[in-house]
Amino acid sequence: MSETILDKVAAADPGAVEQCLTRYGPLVWSLARRGSPTVGDAEDAVQEIFTDLWRAAQRFDPRREPSEATFVAMIARRRLIDRHRKRARQPNTTEIEHALTMPAAVQPDHLELGEEAGRVRELLEQLRPEERQVLELTFFRGLSQSEISQRIQLPLGTVKTHARRGLIRLRELSAGLLEPAKEGAS
Repeated sequence: MSETILDKVAAADPGAVEQCLTRYGPLVWSLARRGSPTVGDAEDAVQEIFTDLWRAAQRFDPRREPSEATFVAMIARRRLIDRHRKRARQPNTTEIEHALTMPAAVQPDHLELGEEAGRVRELLEQLRPEERQVLELTFFRGLSQSEISQRIQLPLGTVKTHARRGLIRLRELSAGLLEPAKEGAS
């Protein structure tokens, strides 16, 4: 019986890692890509799968396993299932633009909408220019934070920070506007 690539990996043969990547890289990549929501997530999964494979290489027994490729696919499948379960346990974080959309069932009349838009414009004018720019592109152009990042040539993290700070400031400003309106309604 000839020595398998996984036997060489388990024996720390210097060329084994490259042979393993060359032979099983496409298989692992296709499985990871199908089982991952993004390309970046698939890339992370591939790294984890090959790390698991290096650790499990000595367990491969050609007498028990149908083939070396089946063993590699089984390791990949287990890792992808673990990653899927981990994602399912994480809290759902909705991007800001989705959280700010109005439900379709609520349809304010056009006069109210125009007044509210005017108040929002006034509040936006009180923000720092970079916060205002990010929020205007979100609210009025419907751009995602990634699209805004590309359009205004700022890192995504900076765009998210400007949006967050701008929304906090808008909330503070609008709280001051709403207080007198409540008193006047009494």
